[in-house]
Amino acid sequence: MPGWHEATKQLQQQGKIRMLGIIQEQHPDRCRLFMQWKQMDWPVLVDSLNLLGVEVVPLTVLIDEQGIVRSARARLSDLEAFVGGGAPTGIFPLAPPAERPVLNRLARRAKDDQDSQALRDYGDGLVMWGSEEQSAEAIEAYRKVLQQEPDHGPTHFRLGVAYRKRYDSARRKEGDFSKAVEHWGQALEINPNQYIWRRRIQQYGPRLDKPYPFYDWVARARKEIEQRGQSPQPLVVEPGGAEFANPARSFQSVGKAEQNPDPQARIRRDDGFVRVETTVVPSRLAAGRSGRVHVVMRPDPSRKAHWNNEAEDLVLWVDPPEGWLVDSQRHSLPRPPQLVSQEERRIEFELRCPEDFSGTATVPAYALYYVCEDVDGTCLYRRQDVEVRVQVEQR
Repeated sequence: MPGWHEATKQLQQQGKIRMLGIIQEQHPDRCRLFMQWKQMDWPVLVDSLNLLGVEVVPLTVLIDEQGIVRSARARLSDLEAFVGGGAPTGIFPLAPPAERPVLNRLARRAKDDQDSQALRDYGDGLVMWGSEEQSAEAIEAYRKVLQQEPDHGPTHFRLGVAYRKRYDSARRKEGDFSKAVEHWGQALEINPNQYIWRRRIQQYGPRLDKPYPFYDWVARARKEIEQRGQSPQPLVVEPGGAEFANPARSFQSVGKAEQNPDPQARIRRDDGFVRVETTVVPSRLAAGRSGRVHVVMRPDPSRKAHWNNEAEDLVLWVDPPEGWLVDSQRHSLPRPPQLVSQEERRIEFELRCPEDFSGTATVPAYALYYVCEDVDGTCLYRRQDVEVRVQVEQR
């Protein structure tokens, strides 16, 4: 988009051309930040569900003032003829704009018909225009579609989008992220040529599978926007480690022995003050391949638990089975500046399974942290054992 914006800036200012973008992002607010950074002020539509069915990007389309598509795979070299009114190529009229659906009408049709298209339309409408409270309805609608069409790749992908959307909301349920990755993976198995689906998994996946770092530009964008005297567009969900990570050509395993912080397992176990959730991306590994493990820790609000930040950093120790590799056994998370906090904490690491393994493996790990109960409650150093379940298939 920046290349086209720069090439057409003068034409835009002269009123000879107007730009419109469509993105397939899971988090469209990141596109708003990018547009602000690059000072592109033209409209951008969001197609997180990939309703357009595009398999590759970028895809540039030139449309004239009569709504006729003059080029469906345009290059910058086509601009001069397009602006000058050259002969149309591959003419076909645009479909009339679709009206925003009435969710109640879609709900009635889905309930009455119960056919896959009606259910899929209802799910799409809920994801695009429904409230957070309706996320469970969207998920249920897609699940009913898959009962009728278990091998329908687009529905698997959209169900993954719905699960991840709920995961990013206050309505999250344990396992939402894992289910999103699972359904994105099933969609890609059905159509391995779908770049948009593959990209969604790569966004959170291991460095060996990354074509490029996805959001390494965010810090620079914010800095340059602030230098212009502006406030950067806020992000609803901050990008995580996998989304910043650079690609790797080979698996980066432990270079030297690291010290196990609790080798005798003597530190008292946490009995529920902190809840831990793990997700492996992709959800199923091919033998000999790597995956990225996302470990999320949240203080339990029902027990009024919170982090104590006056002592040591949070530590995660990974003890891989024989034949397995990890990028590092010991991972630490620096303490925030405030004395107490209740934020979600994330640690990511990568592992690689043996060439001759298949089935389900358990990779043991444990976390060490200071946690407190209630505002004036006791703060203790706790250990929580974590089991990362990994599914491996022979290639």
